[in-house]
Amino acid sequence: MENKSHAFWAGLFTVALLAAVAAAAFLFNVDRAVRVPYDLIARTNVTGLYADAAVRYRGLDVGKVQSIKFDPANPGQILIRILVDTHTPITRSTYGSLGFQGVTGIAFIQLDDTGRDTSPLASSDKQIAQLPMHPGLLDQLQKRGDVLLRKLEMVADDVDKLLSPEMRTQLLGTAASLQHAADGVTTLTQQVAPVAGKLPATLDQLDRTLASTNTLITTLNKPDGPFETNLNKVGTAAAQAGDALTSMDSSLQDLSAQVGYETLPRVNSLADDVRSAARSVDRAADTFSSSPRSVLFGAPPAAPGPGERGFVWPAARAAQ
Repeated sequence: MENKSHAFWAGLFTVALLAAVAAAAFLFNVDRAVRVPYDLIARTNVTGLYADAAVRYRGLDVGKVQSIKFDPANPGQILIRILVDTHTPITRSTYGSLGFQGVTGIAFIQLDDTGRDTSPLASSDKQIAQLPMHPGLLDQLQKRGDVLLRKLEMVADDVDKLLSPEMRTQLLGTAASLQHAADGVTTLTQQVAPVAGKLPATLDQLDRTLASTNTLITTLNKPDGPFETNLNKVGTAAAQAGDALTSMDSSLQDLSAQVGYETLPRVNSLADDVRSAARSVDRAADTFSSSPRSVLFGAPPAAPGPGERGFVWPAARAAQ
């Protein structure tokens, strides 16, 4: 009897535990959120989208997909019924698109808003509002696939031309030129290395030279330095030379005055006497050349002039 009692209570505890676990799982899994239905109108592929897929508004979970079916009124059009939380800001410019979770291929509904019309879009079980479904990334890639393929072909052709034998030869020549330039730079570096090694000593010598120059300038700037003393001596000598020049100038002025007031008048008088003597000699020479006998008998008497006795007019002489 005691073994049967233990077995009964153990079985009853197990059943009660299983019931509690089931009740807890049911309570935790029950979705108590209040959601509003919306219909997404899709005219593109919905590959990877299943019922109970997540619905996200700009990355936030706001609901789930309830059902996916064809629109009986418009063949080829798909109706996606979604349930969205009531606090989600669904407006008249809200739209949906297909998103994918990583590389798994599982799709979800991504809601977004263009912001053109911010008035709220009301929906209910009796009158379900509709939202447009924009093409996703894969749909856009499929639509632009031909253009992308043509561009890839052009890129492949350009790469083929780049890898042609002529281009390879040119690239090899360019690489050889770069190698030659690099060798030249290496040689130049080797030649410059000894000069660079001498730079510290040169800089030290330059520092010493600058220090000596600074000392020299400091010495020259001293009031009682040799430079100032020599300048004073030169100034004194220049002053003495100026006095000598002043005295010489006075002597020259005196000499010039003496020459101007005494010597030049005498020279002028002598010149006048010389000119008078020269005229006398000239007249004597004329007299001698016209009448040589005048040397023995004297000069002939001068012809009487007008108003003197014996004057005869030249016309009367011609008539005689």
